[in-house]
Amino acid sequence: MKNVLDSIRARYQYAWVVLRGLVKTDFRLRYQGSFLGIAWSVLKPLMMFCVMYLVFAKFLRMSDGTPTYPVVLLLGISSWQFVTESTNVGLRSVVDRGDLLRKIHFPNYIVVVSATMGAFISYIINLGVVLLFALILHVQFTWRVLLLPLNIIELYAIALAITLIMSTMYVYYRDIAHIWDVLQQLIFYGMPIIYPLSYVTSQGGLLADLARLELVNPFAQSIQDIRHNLIAPETQPTIWNQFHNPLIQWFPVVFTVFMLWLGVYLFRRNSRQFAEVM
Repeated sequence: MKNVLDSIRARYQYAWVVLRGLVKTDFRLRYQGSFLGIAWSVLKPLMMFCVMYLVFAKFLRMSDGTPTYPVVLLLGISSWQFVTESTNVGLRSVVDRGDLLRKIHFPNYIVVVSATMGAFISYIINLGVVLLFALILHVQFTWRVLLLPLNIIELYAIALAITLIMSTMYVYYRDIAHIWDVLQQLIFYGMPIIYPLSYVTSQGGLLADLARLELVNPFAQSIQDIRHNLIAPETQPTIWNQFHNPLIQWFPVVFTVFMLWLGVYLFRRNSRQFAEVM
């Protein structure tokens, strides 16, 4: 029994060493040759925030009218930037690391996790920038900040689940990358990120009901929860206060768990064939 436990411990220690090495390598290569380097992980969402804020908040007047809205917008853009970066890099990770997978024996899922972890590090840096803006705008933090780690874990889980599924499919079908480029644009504009959900729900009627259904999307639900618990619990609607049916409230969480299980299952089932296919 002791030998079995030692073998399992050694296996996971080896996997951890490989994962840590790949994360460091990926993070360094991501900004290699760039003059600003790692600063781009902060500048990209900031630049997008400036454009979106000028267009939607100032020009189109799509704002919740509160002083904290700029921080809410920046937090939403940073959160979605993490999703797009982790999935876009992660879905190609198995193919990009094909030579390494053929030469060195280690669990294939590590290359996918390392890609998402690199994006997650950038996300944590961006959260630090968001906190700085929040302090400048005198955001009043509440006890709900304690729920933030759960929201971030959920967002990472659904991003990892989608990445595992797409990275498996990408080995066989390269068209997945182009399909995902279109889908992520549809998902982005179908979520209350660049416009406040309250702006639509306040108009009432069928449009308001359809807007609330956006929260059934796990991406929208987790990002909106992050905004609600960190910045503005009074002005940010969530699935927990927009619906009173527990089946609807817990659907995104249950769906995330299911998708993560499905992603792990599909990846493990096909991982042994990756080297042959590539």
